[in-house]
Order: sequence, then C-alpha cells, then structure tokens
Amino acid sequence: MQRRKPFDFWLFMTVLILLSIGIITVFSASAPFSHSTYQDIYYILKRQLAYAAIGIVAMLITMNIDYRIFSKFATLFLIVSICLLIAVFIPGIGINENGATRWIRYPIRFQPSEVAKIAIIIYFSHSLSKRKTPLNSFFKDLLPYLIIMGIFAALMLRQPHLSGTLILLSLATIILFCAGAKIKHFLAMFIPAGIAFAALITFVPYMRRRILSFRDPFSDMQGDGYQVVQSLYAIGSGGLFGRGLGKSMQKFLYLPYPHNDFIFSVLAEELGFLGVLTVMLLFVIFTWRGIKIAMCAPDTFGSLVAVGITSLITVQTLLNIAVVTAAMPPTGVSLPLFSYGGTSLILTMASIGILLNISRYANYSRI
Repeated sequence: MQRRKPFDFWLFMTVLILLSIGIITVFSASAPFSHSTYQDIYYILKRQLAYAAIGIVAMLITMNIDYRIFSKFATLFLIVSICLLIAVFIPGIGINENGATRWIRYPIRFQPSEVAKIAIIIYFSHSLSKRKTPLNSFFKDLLPYLIIMGIFAALMLRQPHLSGTLILLSLATIILFCAGAKIKHFLAMFIPAGIAFAALITFVPYMRRRILSFRDPFSDMQGDGYQVVQSLYAIGSGGLFGRGLGKSMQKFLYLPYPHNDFIFSVLAEELGFLGVLTVMLLFVIFTWRGIKIAMCAPDTFGSLVAVGITSLITVQTLLNIAVVTAAMPPTGVSLPLFSYGGTSLILTMASIGILLNISRYANYSRI
C-alpha cells in the first residue's frame, strides 16, 4: 500500500477559516429570529456550534480512513439513498414544511437529499473507475447513468426540491464529463432537458411564479419577489466596508430566515464588498486545492471523488450567490459551511475529510 503523506494543509485551514466565519455570521444573522421565536438569542448559535463540532469530528475520522474503502460500499450507498428519498413520502416519517416534504423525522431529523449527493459522487466514481471501455456510445455506455440521474431527479422534484435536483444533476454531469463522456452527448441532452424545463415552468405553478418574479422581483415586492428584494437591499446597503459586524438591518425579520439560504446577504451587509471578496477568495482557494488533489490522485476513483466533492462545494456556493444576487430564479440553496443546518454541515465536513484523505495519497507539493 502506498505510504501516506501529510494532508493538504492549505485546504484544511481554508475549511476551518470558512467554518469559523460561517459560525460568527450565523450568530449575527440568527439573533433576532432566535429571540423572537425561542426567546433566546443564542438558540440557533448553540445548535450550529454542536453541528460544527460533530462535523469536525466527522472530518477528522474520514480524513484518516482510506478513501478506497468507500468504493466497496458504493452500490449500498446508492440503494440506501434512494430508499431514504422514498421514505420522505411515508406518513409519520416524512416532514412537510412550507409546502415541501424534504425531511425525515426518525431517528433524527435530516435531509435525505444531502445523503443522495454523496451517494451519487461515490457510486459514479466507483462505477466509472471500474470501466474497461470509454464512454463512446450514448445508449450502451452513458444511458445507464442517465437513468440513475433521472430516478434521483424524479424523487427530488416530487418533494419538491428544485435546488437539490440541480446540484445533484450538476455533480453527476461533471463527474461523467471528467470520466470521458462526449460533449456531443451532453449537447444532445439539452433539447429534451429544455423541453422538460419548459413543461415544469408551464404546469408547476410555484416554478412559474418564481420565473416571473425573477424577471422583475420589484413588480411583486410583497409576494414572490419579497425575499430577493430584501436580499438586494441588504447587499446594496453594505457598500465597500459594510455596516459593521452585527449591525445588519435586514436580519431584523425583514429577510426571512437570514441564517439559512440568504446568509450571504447578511454577510454582504455587515462586512461589505471587501468582506464578501475575502470569503469568495477562500472558496476559490478551496476549489484550487480540490482540483489539484483530483489531478494528482493516485487512481481514477480518487480523482473522480475529489472532483465530485470539490464540485459539490463550488456549485452550491455559486448557486447560492446567484440566487441572493438575483442572477438566477430564487430557489432554496444553502451556502456551504455558512448556512444553518445539521445534515448539510455534518455531511459537508465528512466529505471534505474524504477529500483530505485523498490528498494524503496524492503526489504533489503541499506548498
């Protein structure tokens, strides 16, 4: 077995810095909501600190487990994740909130879609790394993977969970592309995908409303455009240097759930353009180190897993920023290492641990 090297210190420290900034921002953004809802300004902070502690332990564990072990359980992970996505629709097990059924109540409350993302990364990486032939044929080679993607997409859209579906499909597509899938095959898929998207907008009322509000959120400031308008107010009022840490105005119950999907808006209002730029540069460093690990991984499985985990953080970050800045239609997507939530944070930290473990076998300079 190849001798292990030191883990990627740049990646490790970048993650800890992002997590630390995220916890501080969660506290600042959640204090008014915690006080009005739970009569305790520290309620959400205490829970996020607990999630972060569990996440750090999970990262330390997975960064010391040989990543190749996960390949042996790839099919099991896939089957379990599909079962969990189905379980959300079982009365008494699934939880319906705000018109969506995305959570499971037992044994603890969590989102199966977060498990599905990791399962797709591991299964696709395992399957593609074991192939003896390239992905030349659309029907013979690529179609089986597209069917799996379709199953996951159908279950997640049924919840409905559009943002999770977009992230999962993006991860799968990136892994397939890096494994050698032909560009012409992806181009051919754009036509049916476009037709399906148009059908969703036409026949699913809430998606149609979101598209219309995206075109001009200020035309319905008290309705579907409310969140985006409040987000833009927060970002715009931050200016170059921000109002100052803890001094956001929009978090005082103007911006709904500012500690979740729109935490980036609070960050921009309090720390300004320079603070936002710093955070974005940290995410760029994360992506850079993740790509470096993927390029220097000792085997195809490790390389594809590194690509998948790096893409998971990067794609989700880009989508979140795009939503809060009105660059794309509003859809609920959390900011990795920042947004409040146990399932997302713990599984994100565990997946980063896998990425760090891959770095211990990769042959490249740690400087």
